[in-house]
Amino acid sequence: MRRFKAPLSLLCAALLVLGSASAQNAVRIEAPHGGLGWFTRPYQQREVPPINLANSDRLEALVRGGNLYLSAQDVIALALENNLDIEIQRYTPLLQRQVTLRAQGGGGLRNVGVPVAAGPQSVSLTGVSLTASGGASASGAGVSSSGGIVTQLGPTINNFDPQLVFYGNFGHYTSPQSNLILTGTAALVQESRTYQAQYFQYFDTGTYAQLTYTDQWNKYNSESFTLDPYSAASLDLYVTQNLLQGFGKPVLDRNIRVSKNNEKVSDLQFKQQVITTVSAILNLYWDLVSFYQDLKARKDELATAQALFEDNKKQVQIGTLAPIEVTRAESQVYSSQQDLLISQTNLLQQETVLKNALSKNGVASPTLAEVHVIPLDTIQIPQQDESRPLDDLVQDALKQRVEIAQARLNVDSNKINLRGIKNELRPTLQVFAELTNNGLTGSTNYLVNPNSPPSSYISPDPYLVGGYGNALGQVFRRDFPNYSAGLQLNIPLRNRIAQSDYVTSALALRQQELQLQKSINQVRVDVQNAVIALRQARVRYDSSVKARILQQQTLDADKKKYNLGAATVFNVVQDEQTLATAESTETASLATYTHARIAFDQAMGTTLDVNHISLQEALSGRVERKSVLPASLPNPEAPVSNPTQPVEPTPQQ
Repeated sequence: MRRFKAPLSLLCAALLVLGSASAQNAVRIEAPHGGLGWFTRPYQQREVPPINLANSDRLEALVRGGNLYLSAQDVIALALENNLDIEIQRYTPLLQRQVTLRAQGGGGLRNVGVPVAAGPQSVSLTGVSLTASGGASASGAGVSSSGGIVTQLGPTINNFDPQLVFYGNFGHYTSPQSNLILTGTAALVQESRTYQAQYFQYFDTGTYAQLTYTDQWNKYNSESFTLDPYSAASLDLYVTQNLLQGFGKPVLDRNIRVSKNNEKVSDLQFKQQVITTVSAILNLYWDLVSFYQDLKARKDELATAQALFEDNKKQVQIGTLAPIEVTRAESQVYSSQQDLLISQTNLLQQETVLKNALSKNGVASPTLAEVHVIPLDTIQIPQQDESRPLDDLVQDALKQRVEIAQARLNVDSNKINLRGIKNELRPTLQVFAELTNNGLTGSTNYLVNPNSPPSSYISPDPYLVGGYGNALGQVFRRDFPNYSAGLQLNIPLRNRIAQSDYVTSALALRQQELQLQKSINQVRVDVQNAVIALRQARVRYDSSVKARILQQQTLDADKKKYNLGAATVFNVVQDEQTLATAESTETASLATYTHARIAFDQAMGTTLDVNHISLQEALSGRVERKSVLPASLPNPEAPVSNPTQPVEPTPQQ
C-alpha cells in the first residue's frame, strides 16, 4: 500500500493545481487578501482574474486523424465553452452587480456592458444558396436586444455609506498685547491642542445625522484666566430632515431599484447573446453539412461527364460518332470541374468560419490549424411542422422572448425614475435640530496671586477644577446643554428646470411604452413570418426532391436512347446539367429549411429549450455533457487545401 501512497499524493496535488488554475481563469471577482480582515477589507482592491484564452479540452478530444468530428450538440457545447462573443457577454452580469453595489452606497448609475453581437455568417458564393428565399433569415426577430440601461435625474442622492472623520490640531500662538490690564503681559502666549471625531450618514428617507465630539486644551501665560490650563469638551448631535423635495425611500432608493431591474436586463442580455450565437453556430454547422452534400453531387457530376467524354472518344475512334461530340463532352468536363472547385472553395471557407467561431484564439489554434471539420449529423426533415394555432404561438412567444422582458423592465425602471423626477417639482423644506452637551475642566492658574485684594482675585469654581474625567462627566450628565431647532424653505419662483425634466421624462416614457407595443406587434409578425417560411421551406424541399428524381429518370432514359442512337450527346449533356442544377436546388432547399427552423425557434424564444441548453452552464462556460465519438467514424473525402488546379481531361487522340 505504501508504494502507491506517493503516486496518489502527486495525482491529488496535480488535480488540485488544475482545479485551482481553472478557478483562477473563471469570470469572477476575487475577495481581497491580507490586511486586518473585515476592518481593512473596504479599503483593499478586489482583483479580477486575467482573461482565459485556452480552449476547453472538448475541442482536442474530438480530433481524430487530422479531422474534427462534430455533432450538432458538440458544436453547441464548444460554442458555450469557447465562443468569444459569449465570453465577452459573461462579464455583463458581473458589471451590473457592481453598479448595484454602487447604487446601494448612494452612487449614480453607470451604463456598462456591450450590445449583443451578431453571430458569424456562412460564406455566400456560387453554389449552395444560403438565403432562405422567402424564408426567415437567421438573424431572426425584430426587437433590438442591446439591453438599454436606464440612468436617472431627480433629487440629489447623497452617499449612504457612513463616514468617520478624525481631526487633530496643535498650535503655539504668541500675540503682542496693547492692554496690560486685561492680560497682565505684553505678549500673550497660547498653547492649544484640538481633537475632534465625527460620524455622519445620509439615509434613504431624506435624513442626515451628524454626531461630533470635540476636545480643546488651552494654556496661557496670563493670570487673567482662573483655570489654566483648561479643557473644553462638547458632544454635538445635528439632524436634518427633508420634508418635500428629497423625502422618502421611493425617491431616494430609486437608483437601487432601477439597478436591480438592470441586473435582470443584463441577465436577459446574456441569454440573448447565447441564443444569437447558438443560432448562428447551428446555421454554420448545417450549412457545412449542405456543402458536403453539394461537394458529393459535384464529384458525381464530374465523374459522369468524364465517363461520357471517354465513351465519346472511343466511339469517334471506331467511327460511330462525329468528332464534334467529343468537344461537347470535353466542354462539359471543364464546366463540371469549375463547379467542383467552387464547391470545394465554399467548403474550405465554411470550415474556417466555423473553426473560428468555436475557438477562443480562432484558426490560429494549433488544434484547428490543419484539421478538416467532418459533421456527424445529417439534416433530418421532420414528418410534421408546428401545427398549433397562430394565436397560441404568439402568446407563447410573448412569454419567452427576451426582448419583450427587457422592454418591460426598462419601462418599469423609467416609471421609477419618473417618480423621483416628479418629486423635484416640489420646493425644498428642511427642518433641523441640534443638541450640544458641553463640559469644562482645568487646574487653578498658578500665575494668579491668591494674596491679591478680593476685588482683583476670583477663585475658580470648584466644580470646574479637575482632570479630563471631570469634563466628560459634565458632558454626559448634560450639565451645560444647548438646544436649537429650525427650518429652511426654498421656493423656486419659476422652476423651469424641474418642469422641463419631468415633461421630457414623461414624454420619453410614453415613447418607450409605444416601443414596447411595437415590439409586441413585431413578435406577432416574426412568428407569423417564421411559420410561413417554415411551411414554404418544406414545400420547396419536397418539390426539389421530386424534381431531382424526375430529372434522374430523364437522364437515365436519354442515356438508353443515346446508346440506341435515338438521342444525341447534346441531349445527355443537357440532362446532366439539369440534374446538377436539381441536386443543387435540393441541397439549397435543405439549407433553407434548417435556416427557417432555427429562425422559427428564435421567433418563439425557444432556442435554448429546443437544443437542451442550460443557461447556468452557459454562464459558467462549462458544459457537463461529455462528447463521445461513435465507434465507427465517417471518413468522407476531404476537400483539397488549395483547389486551384483542375484535373485535365484526357486529350483527344
